Amino acid sequence: MMARTIDFAQGWRSMQIGITKLEKHVEGLPGHSLNSEQYINLYTTVYVMCTQKPPHDHAEKLYNKYREVVEEYTKSTVLPALRKTYDDEYMLLRVLLERCSIHKKMVRRLSRIFHYVDRYFVVRNSLLSLEEVGLACFVDMVYNTLQLRVREAVIAIVDKEREGDDTGIDRALLENVKDIYVEIGMGKMKRYEQDLESFMLEGTASYYSRKASRWIQEYSYFDYIRKSEECVKKEKKRVSHYLYASSEPKLVKIVEHELFVVYANKLLEKKHSEFREIAGGLEPITNIFKQHVEDTDGQDTAAIRKVIEVHDKYIVYVTKCLENQTIFHKSLKEAFKFFCSKAVSGSSLSDESLATICDRIIILKKWASEELSDEAIEKVVKFLAYISDDKDLFAEFYKKKLARRLLLNRDASDDHERGIITKLKQQFGGNFTYKMEGMVTDLTLSRQNQNSFDEYVANNPAAKPGIDLSVTLLTTSVWPSYKTFDVNLPSEMVKCVEIFKVFYETKHKRRKLTWLHSLETCHINGKFDQKPIDLIVSTHQAAVLLLFNTRDKLNYTDIQTQLNLRHEDLVWVLHSLSCAKYKVLIKEPATETVSKTDVFEVNSKFTSRTGGVKIPLSHVDERKKVVEYVNNDRRYAIEASIVRIMKGKKVLGHEQLVSECVKQLSGMFKPDVKAIKTRIEELIARDYLERDKMNPNMFRYLA
Repeated sequence: MMARTIDFAQGWRSMQIGITKLEKHVEGLPGHSLNSEQYINLYTTVYVMCTQKPPHDHAEKLYNKYREVVEEYTKSTVLPALRKTYDDEYMLLRVLLERCSIHKKMVRRLSRIFHYVDRYFVVRNSLLSLEEVGLACFVDMVYNTLQLRVREAVIAIVDKEREGDDTGIDRALLENVKDIYVEIGMGKMKRYEQDLESFMLEGTASYYSRKASRWIQEYSYFDYIRKSEECVKKEKKRVSHYLYASSEPKLVKIVEHELFVVYANKLLEKKHSEFREIAGGLEPITNIFKQHVEDTDGQDTAAIRKVIEVHDKYIVYVTKCLENQTIFHKSLKEAFKFFCSKAVSGSSLSDESLATICDRIIILKKWASEELSDEAIEKVVKFLAYISDDKDLFAEFYKKKLARRLLLNRDASDDHERGIITKLKQQFGGNFTYKMEGMVTDLTLSRQNQNSFDEYVANNPAAKPGIDLSVTLLTTSVWPSYKTFDVNLPSEMVKCVEIFKVFYETKHKRRKLTWLHSLETCHINGKFDQKPIDLIVSTHQAAVLLLFNTRDKLNYTDIQTQLNLRHEDLVWVLHSLSCAKYKVLIKEPATETVSKTDVFEVNSKFTSRTGGVKIPLSHVDERKKVVEYVNNDRRYAIEASIVRIMKGKKVLGHEQLVSECVKQLSGMFKPDVKAIKTRIEELIARDYLERDKMNPNMFRYLA
């Protein structure tokens, strides 16, 4: 049998009934939903009308009818609903969002009915898809008609908030409105930038132009600056509610231009006029400025980044608004020294925390989601100038963290480390960084040495360590001091050490190797019931675990005897293996502390989700040791400074000697006067100096 041909007029009449029902359904009118059978019938009608042989192929007519349906629906239903809201900004925006949502629903459901047109006719003829046609209708008939009114509504709401009238402001509404522009732009930002952002920036410029013209007449210089600064801060917070993040720098630039740049000359005139009215010239103003910086919200001292941001803000004022005058730079520096000392006393900003910030920036390659830049490190380096009393302490903490990065390969680029050290060198001189430079050089030479050792092992059949061995050579004089404690190494490790020792002595006969087992890392294959696991442990942890290759159980005394470890060191190691997160050993009794009566055995049921586990030793707070080390170094530095001064002067009074010593050492730390007196007495006792017999406050240098 031949299929019945559907005439276009006849087919369209039957479709109109279903389409009218669909329109009423998406409008929320009850009793007008389409069931599955009705959807299928409408889809089938479209399919048949598109696949009939010419001249009864109606695909093009259906495509045009689809556009007519959407246009008529928009004209008869959408626009009238929006026209009723013209006098109320909020109502206009709410109805616009609602109509946009309903329109999208209508287009989606109608497109399903016309799906065959979309799938074949549209593709073959490279036409706009049905959803694109629906969006184009909304843009042409609704968006283009209302966009001016919508922009004005958004700007009016924002201006109300700027004036302090934030009661009833629906920020979520504004955020949803900005999304419409991106949807209309098919996911691209061009429409948003052209039709909303540009006008918002223009409206912002107009608003602050009006405000600035009034404020410049009403406020004093510093009140104007303070008021303008507050406006910039509020705009940064406000922008996220009605614009995208990409607009923030543009908007802030506009605000700063209207408030500062446009009235730059008048601000300078006002500043000079107010300065002349104050007795004593600039000095009182610098004191006011200094006090203003010092009184900045204490929360800003909670984190170094916040403090640096505060500094950046005020340095702009000094350079742009205060004519870059030296006296204001000086007052800013004094204020931030106070700022930092206030933070240091609260243990929130210190040499150690600055070193930690540098460490995090280098490791993570970003600063709180910002990409690492030379500027980020330079700010931290320059900020060290405000912690003038403890630069040597910062250097020691930085060395500790640099050592950890280098030894654990946490930063793969030697050039990157050298670049940062160069910035420190430029700021504080070669004495500050020569040990750091030596550490990086050691790592480079160690890689070369390891290649030579690998070749030596490959070419000497007798020199077979049996296990992989990698050695890093550190120059004692440049690296931080580390805790060293002897241990009886397992035979496997002893063999490796001896082979490397023979290799090293063939190249460096007069050098002595001291093994730092506390820094070493071992990979051990642990065989447990469920599966083998690669254990990443320290040498001391490895030495303990390897004892269980020959014994099922070992008591504390057995382990201490075989390894020859001190009690506190062995407790530290055994605790990490039996009481911490990864219990690869079971101990009896099962307490959280290690005692001399404990018995240990391998935890055969130990398992891990991954194939490898790193078992850390408990963290040891190094700050106290670092401070002790630096204080000890300071004693030598003070003595060396006194000797240098006296060697040149030969004879010098007590006050002059103390003053010269403080001056020499202030680049690294501010020596305590009592400490200088103590060192003077020590040098007298060791016959470097003597007191003048006639004047006890006069010293002579003894060659």
